[in-house]
Amino acid sequence: MQKKPGKRSAQPVMVIGWLEYVSLPDLGLSELKAKIDTGARTSALHAQDVERFENDGEDWVRFRSVHEDGSVSNVVECPVHDVREIRNTGGVPEERIIIRTKFCIADRCWSVDVSLADRTNMTFDLIVGRTALKNHGIAVHTQKAYLAQAQQA
Repeated sequence: MQKKPGKRSAQPVMVIGWLEYVSLPDLGLSELKAKIDTGARTSALHAQDVERFENDGEDWVRFRSVHEDGSVSNVVECPVHDVREIRNTGGVPEERIIIRTKFCIADRCWSVDVSLADRTNMTFDLIVGRTALKNHGIAVHTQKAYLAQAQQA
């Protein structure tokens, strides 16, 4: 059986750790400590006071995201990209709002889909799932943290 050629990144492979600082600049969130979790399909951002509303006939969402130091961000408003059934950490399916936003790690940026979830009792406010990394020349070293910054050009 021949392997089908996959879509590959033109960039050299960047090895990142299981824990990295990332930014979501369109949401005004920078230097977020994120767990890189290839076991999770979809990325998830801690969001509070989530409220859907209509803006010029389109589905939008408004929410607050809590930073690691406990401070609450400004209110974020953005279009709803999708609503999907996602299994939570306990394996229970739940409906979640998905937004599409710019994601940056080291000196690389691209768009990713992120689910909004109440992660109050979780260690990390942002989980970066495997689909966010796919086709972007990223490899994850599961035993080391904070490798991305050292690889910036």
